[in-house]
Amino acid sequence: MNTTVPVWRAALLSAALLFALLFAWEMAVKGSATGGAATVDPELAALLSPEAARGGQTALPAPTDIGKRLVELLSDPFHQRGTNDQGIGIQIAWSLWRVMAGFLLAAVIAIPLGFVIGMSPLLNAALNPFIQVLRPVSPLAWMPLALYTIKDSSISSIFVIFICSIWPMLLNTAFGVASVRKEWLNVARTLEAGRWKTAMRVILPAAAPTILTGMRISIGIAWLVIVAAEMLVGGTGIGYWVWNQWNNLSIADIVIAILMIGLVGLALDRLLGFIAQAVAWQE
Repeated sequence: MNTTVPVWRAALLSAALLFALLFAWEMAVKGSATGGAATVDPELAALLSPEAARGGQTALPAPTDIGKRLVELLSDPFHQRGTNDQGIGIQIAWSLWRVMAGFLLAAVIAIPLGFVIGMSPLLNAALNPFIQVLRPVSPLAWMPLALYTIKDSSISSIFVIFICSIWPMLLNTAFGVASVRKEWLNVARTLEAGRWKTAMRVILPAAAPTILTGMRISIGIAWLVIVAAEMLVGGTGIGYWVWNQWNNLSIADIVIAILMIGLVGLALDRLLGFIAQAVAWQE
């Protein structure tokens, strides 16, 4: 049964679920701060959260404490007070730059190559074993090799994003091109359209939604991988910021970073989702 759900009803339910989750979280943390003996080391507790410092049984900060810290961070998100003290806005910008550089480089290579593979069954069969061997390799497995050969942590991170982004775009492009209806191709031949015109006027519009789906999958994987890559190489980026806050025992900052990573990932996915809807083929 397919029924259309009003947007306002879904938003209202989401808000209610979020409020219930935050309320339960707040009560659980506040309750642990007032009942029972402390199970967190006092010196460690003073660094982790106000509730733990007051003798609570958990080091997890309450949503109200996280909200206060979030206001502090967003009040000056682009400050620079040294190598290890830069605003969260700068860290996210660095991560986005690396993701977009690797993602666009992968698109420049994967989409044309996928186009050629999709139009040539022979090339598809010849290259498929190589693709299937390299595709399951974890992108982070390439990091030591990249650091050894490139000798630059930032460029190595871009290379890792390139590696993880190329496969969904390549496979989806090849699939989309190979799945174009034969009737449309026959009409193009009947009209004596050349290969270039057929590719641009028939195949590309028909395969565009599938290509965008591959790009949408790739950007999600790229944003996922960059956090882990930056934890390994350090320097700048939201992944490095998370690891640095853990070294500083700032649990509230880590929770905020997780929230920011999720929101940026959602924004990237929705952006490509809107583009995919715009190019969707309407019969």
